[in-house]
Amino acid sequence: MTEELSAQAPVFGSRDNLRGSGERPAVVAIGGGHGLSVTLRALTSYAGDISGIVSVADDGGSSGRLRKILGTVPPGDLRKCLVALAPKDSLLATLFEYRFHDGELNGHALGNLILTALFEHCGDLQTALNEAGKLLSAKGRVLPAAVHPVVLEADTDNGKVKGQTAVMNSGSIIHLGMQPTDPQVSDEVLSAIRNADQIVIGPGSLFTSVIAASGIPAVAREIAQACCPRVYVANLREQPGETSGYDMADHLLALREHGIVVDVVLTDPQGLSLGEIEMSGIVIEKRNISDARGLLHDPVKLGEALSGLVHL
Repeated sequence: MTEELSAQAPVFGSRDNLRGSGERPAVVAIGGGHGLSVTLRALTSYAGDISGIVSVADDGGSSGRLRKILGTVPPGDLRKCLVALAPKDSLLATLFEYRFHDGELNGHALGNLILTALFEHCGDLQTALNEAGKLLSAKGRVLPAAVHPVVLEADTDNGKVKGQTAVMNSGSIIHLGMQPTDPQVSDEVLSAIRNADQIVIGPGSLFTSVIAASGIPAVAREIAQACCPRVYVANLREQPGETSGYDMADHLLALREHGIVVDVVLTDPQGLSLGEIEMSGIVIEKRNISDARGLLHDPVKLGEALSGLVHL
């Protein structure tokens, strides 16, 4: 079921010549954490070239500890996305997710430690991620949204809050900023967006994953200039603390206020209520994309739905 929010649907120009592998499209997915990893798994069913652009704002858990000790880009979200692109039966991918439970390594995921070692050994973040992708036989690339770690800063009804973990638990977020205010973005990220046949944003924590990655100024500008369908995969429910009380309209308003342009919203009929949406030119695509319990996005259903939104 598709609901148009204006008399005119988005126009993207000719999509006759896909830029992916053979007849399969080049797709870019942007976000962080578990949500982006589900999207990347979904993309493996229909995309030729896959690029995952991942937030580098995490400051909690194993990633936060490694970031604080070594000053490195937090590896956790990058790890999850690499694993999502690996073959399902990969033993190495399973080991990447293994967490230690005792001693000084308690809480660390093995993949986080391997990625951190690769960062130091290669001396270049993207080279290290490319090498990790080769080790895992990943079907696509994982790209950090910024070259260096960023620190999230939110203006809330209760004042300014600093750090991803604090922002996630703050609620009443008025605006999300970051330090540095205009982080350096690699040419690989900008080129991937520029050459995409489809851009998929989310799902995931609205401010601390989705906007933390796609709201980086250089990334948002490139998304705004794209001539392909830009699809926002809506969350299935509100997130206590970060988006308590939010409906779909609130999510879309937050994206717009942070300069993030979308053309299509893909949402589950049993997901967030639409609210009072008045976004000119946005199309609402309602599809069953959740698992049997309605709690998580199903990568198979999500892939089927997204594949039908390439040629708009």
